[in-house]
This record gives sequence, C-alpha cells and structure tokens, in this order.
Amino acid sequence: MAEQVFPEPTVGVFIFNKAGELLLLKSHKWPGKYVIPGGHVELGERLEEAAIREAKEETGLDIYDLKFVNFQEFIFDPSFWKQRHFIFFDYACKADSLEVKLNDEAEEHAWVKLEAALHLQLDTYTRTSVELIIKGNLS
Repeated sequence: MAEQVFPEPTVGVFIFNKAGELLLLKSHKWPGKYVIPGGHVELGERLEEAAIREAKEETGLDIYDLKFVNFQEFIFDPSFWKQRHFIFFDYACKADSLEVKLNDEAEEHAWVKLEAALHLQLDTYTRTSVELIIKGNLS
C-alpha cells in the first residue's frame, strides 16, 4: 500500500432501527472496541452518498433520513490497526430492516439502546458521537 500523502476523508454511519436501537460492529481494524460502519469517500462522491454506499457494503442495509452529527480529526491514533490520518464525517440515519449482512470488515454486530452503548467498549470517536446524539446535537 502506498504511503499516505494527505488526510483521508471518511464517513461513519450511526444506523438506528425502528425500535431506536443503534447498530454497532466489532472489527479487527479496531481491536477490542465497538465501532460503526463507515469508510472512505470516493473521488467525485458526496459525503451522504458515501455514507449510503458504505452502509450498504458493510451491513447490507438501506439507510435514509441522514442527519449530520459531527466531524472529528483522527491523527495517527494507535487504536486503529494501521497508522492513518482520517477526517471522520459522522451521520445518524435510519434503516427499516434488522437483517444485517456483514462483509469481511466486521466479525459481529449488535443492536443496542443508545444509552446502553455508553456502557460498552466503544472507540473514543464513536463514543464522542454517541454522546452528541444523546444530547440531540444533530443538523
């Protein structure tokens, strides 16, 4: 893999089902932590388009009603399996289906109540966004 030259823009999706539960994933890329689906924004792609695509690729879910949560800078944090500089753009959204079909980026998933998520081993970036969503700070 080529050496990183610029920060990489990425999207994260906080997917809620009809019961108001949040989808969390366990991934080898974030050892020991619960995270959310997400990934890189492709060239020519808008952030919301990337969020919809990444959610479908990683979970098989169709999402809608996207609301921007926040952006966070991730600069060479050792919690990720590779040394990277990301800029995270997080969105809260909804899905009607509960049938999650994980790709090879995650090993397991769980639907949890939002407040209960704070009692799990979340990565710090996911935790920050969960706290903002609980406060209702969405645009």
